[in-house]
Amino acid sequence: MTMAEQQIATSVLVIGTGGGGLRAAIELAERGVEVLALGKRPRNDAHTSLAAGGINAALATMDPEDTWQQHAADTLQESYLLANPDTVRIVTEGAAQGIADLERYGMPFAREADGRISQRFFGAHTYRRTAFAGDYTGLEIQRTLVNRAVQLGVPILDNVYVTRILVRDNTVFGAYGFDLDTGRRYVIHADAVILAAGGHTRIWRRTSSRRDENTGDSFRLAVTAGGRIRDTELVQFHPSGLLEPENAAGTLVSEAARGEGGQLRNALGERFMSRYDAERMELSTRDRVALAAYTEIKEGRGTPKGGVWLDVSHLPRETIMQRLPRVYQTLLELQMLDITRQPIEIAPTAHYSMGGVWVRAEDHSTGVDGLYALGEAASGLHGANRLGGNSLIELLVFGRIVGEEAAKFSMNRESQQRSADVVGEARAEVDGLLAADGPENVRALQRALRDTLTARAGVVRDEAGLLAGIDELAEIEERTAQIGVHPDIAGFQDLAHAFDLKSSALAARATLDAALERRESRGCHNRSDYPDLDESLQVNLVWSGPGEITRERIPEIPAEIRALMRDDISTDGKLVE
Repeated sequence: MTMAEQQIATSVLVIGTGGGGLRAAIELAERGVEVLALGKRPRNDAHTSLAAGGINAALATMDPEDTWQQHAADTLQESYLLANPDTVRIVTEGAAQGIADLERYGMPFAREADGRISQRFFGAHTYRRTAFAGDYTGLEIQRTLVNRAVQLGVPILDNVYVTRILVRDNTVFGAYGFDLDTGRRYVIHADAVILAAGGHTRIWRRTSSRRDENTGDSFRLAVTAGGRIRDTELVQFHPSGLLEPENAAGTLVSEAARGEGGQLRNALGERFMSRYDAERMELSTRDRVALAAYTEIKEGRGTPKGGVWLDVSHLPRETIMQRLPRVYQTLLELQMLDITRQPIEIAPTAHYSMGGVWVRAEDHSTGVDGLYALGEAASGLHGANRLGGNSLIELLVFGRIVGEEAAKFSMNRESQQRSADVVGEARAEVDGLLAADGPENVRALQRALRDTLTARAGVVRDEAGLLAGIDELAEIEERTAQIGVHPDIAGFQDLAHAFDLKSSALAARATLDAALERRESRGCHNRSDYPDLDESLQVNLVWSGPGEITRERIPEIPAEIRALMRDDISTDGKLVE
């Protein structure tokens, strides 16, 4: 029996209530366009709220020489030439406006004594251009955006899980989903749909994402709608994730801890970054620091629990309390550890999907008419290494642009062709899972999938491991056909987990396929069997189904930006295996 369905109609539907989704919804509301935003988590607890360190824009408040062109050059440099220069230009040039928008909505940025916005260094930036609010910047941005959305009367539905984007003749007409508490179904009709539902880092065992977020939902929703995904193999492993307690493994220690002067040491007490980047040391790029820590651990110089030490105890206590309050609080709560006196045990953790849904640089349309994607769900800005602080500004810049584009698409649409068959398929998919009564446990299969990705596609990969991973994944998919789904008095979480598993399996296959195809080491992607950079692979890899990968040429970097870049796109100090 199918649950009661509630039909809703809106001009634009936003899937995901993190920073990107909310900024797009705000843009639509400010333009007088009807919008509905929904998310599977409570709005105040979206993943954006976990972002700690800061948000980038070349405001030149601290270093007057800084320009958006230099920000673009740094971003392209650190992408190992895989970022799209058009996307990079749009974000870096529009960054100051993004910050101004937040100020207009009431964001409490840290400021200097004379009132200008304070900015700090982050790894691999030429100048200080990371604005912040303590080390809980993402939380403040999320609060600010939620408040603005409420002021504008944007309807937001929490705890709604979207299972399918509804498409007829390659044009969207809405989405299908269910309420996580009551199981009530939703058929939402919309002229345009904005996908802002995050990335796929939860398919690894140790990750900075929480249990039921970033499971690859955006990827599956886009692919089943007729879209494609790009650069799935390019995953940022953040250098500093906690090892314990087990239920919080992967919780981040903000990059701000290194930015403020934290030191990395191995079990022998050596500051090991001198081996990998003697010039920048702990302020090196994320991919190098993560690989350095991985190498130290693998070569037997790690801590007893399999990590390295991050030490800030030499800093003045006042600096720690003012600049790293959240790190201090987190370690006290999780481990009863006082970071003003003791070092923190950390290891690399899956942190950010630099790939995502294939979108056009200028408007983030997906090739499916009326479907847009932004934020971690989309691709194009980060290439093979994301600069700390760039992800938050991307949400603000493309939230504004995608809101504007979706508004135009909705206004210019002459009719909305729907399909009862397509709605029927979405309904049947949910009915089928609710009727599933097999012996396999969804959680156990999710664990098996995470174990496979951790072992086969972690910080360092090779062909044998990736092929084994594809075989293991095929076996997991076979077992998925035999799952049992049992909603209970606590709600329909079990059904959500079954959909999470479908999404994770698709994201995992795309990741393994693309990692196999990229036979080189570049940025975050390390192949021990191909330790060098291969110039012929300075392309984006676009995945449209199992084993289906095409190479996409990247536009030329404009001469004015190229002139500001260093010449050394090197792999020195990268792979030490």
